Amino acid sequence: MPRTKGSKNKPKTVTADFATQIAEKQSAKVALSAEIASITANLDSLKADLKTKKAELKSIDKEIVKLEVKKEKEDAKAAEEAKKTEAESVLKKLLAEGMSADEILAKLK
Repeated sequence: MPRTKGSKNKPKTVTADFATQIAEKQSAKVALSAEIASITANLDSLKADLKTKKAELKSIDKEIVKLEVKKEKEDAKAAEEAKKTEAESVLKKLLAEGMSADEILAKLK
């Protein structure tokens, strides 16, 4: 079998400069650490902002519930007034037609 040209016994030379590689990695580490600190600070401020917004939303929800209850009470009052005025108008109409109070009470029962 024929041999390939060239020697397989060449010495391996390592020309890597580990000091510069370490320095590059150190600077990348410092930059990432600074970026992480910045993001963490930003997150903390956003969390605080979120907390205040949630508290504000909660207080607004409570106010809405209170206003809805007041509205329901006012609607109930208005409905009672409407029933009262309607009853009075029916009573006046029946009295105007000549019906006696006893006959009106009997009709109501």
